[in-house]
Amino acid sequence: MENNSEVVFVLQGLNDSLTNRQMYFAVALMSYLFTIFVNLTLIVTVCLERTLHEPIYIFLCNLCFNGICGASSFYPKLLHDLLSDSNVITYAGCLTQMFVVYYYIFCEFTSLTIMAYDRYLAICKPLQYPMLMPVQRVVLLLLLTWCFSLLETIIGVILTTRLPLCRRHINRILCTNWEVVKLSCANTTSSNIYGIVLIFTHTSQTGLILVSYYHLVRASLRLASNRRKFIQTCVPHLATLLIFVSSQVFDSIYSRYGGGTLQVLQNLLAAELLVVPPLINPIIYGINLHQIRARIILNFSYKPGS
Repeated sequence: MENNSEVVFVLQGLNDSLTNRQMYFAVALMSYLFTIFVNLTLIVTVCLERTLHEPIYIFLCNLCFNGICGASSFYPKLLHDLLSDSNVITYAGCLTQMFVVYYYIFCEFTSLTIMAYDRYLAICKPLQYPMLMPVQRVVLLLLLTWCFSLLETIIGVILTTRLPLCRRHINRILCTNWEVVKLSCANTTSSNIYGIVLIFTHTSQTGLILVSYYHLVRASLRLASNRRKFIQTCVPHLATLLIFVSSQVFDSIYSRYGGGTLQVLQNLLAAELLVVPPLINPIIYGINLHQIRARIILNFSYKPGS
């Protein structure tokens, strides 16, 4: 086949949606705008309110910013394709979308791991918490999140770019690493091994989260004040984690075994990871965290001169 840089992929995910594209465009546009709105609302609220300049809220802002990046890796291309007669993407465009999508996924999981560690320190070691989680450590953990996720993404994309391609039809509405690897006509052992390494890495992160929650549950059973903290900050974190992990599992299962399912179902499973967590996360936290909820209500209910 031609040089990879000259390849133009055909995205076949919208082939069965030709007659309803205007409706899908309107729904997708509203969903994207609302996702941006709720995430920016939470970020701006935390940034403007000095009483919210605490580690948990800073980590939450990072989660929301990452959600905006994840949604923006998906919606603009989808909206363009819904208005276009040909759903194609260049090799460079595919790699760019793939890079942002996987950076979002890795950053999301690492962020949730660090947030679990932060809640463990806040609830299980409340007296030492200010000393254990100073501003310098918060910045260091954020840098660790971004750099570690960037390293994971770069390695995966480089391994994919080394593969020669024999086909150019992608049966999805977006580019993902596994779908491009399946188009290769060469040995993909290196990509498969790296996939196993990623599974081991994120399984280890899952183990850290489970250990943190084991101690959190024990601490919450001992004191009523710990139970309140657990309900206010850990329950939304746990809900966010479950939504993200379930979305990732569905996406992985579909990518490998979903070729024979209905196209609409395929599209829903492919998009869930980039649609549901970025939209739901700020809503869950905005409802459950009293400080954020009260400040948002105050900002939107304020009347000049009243």
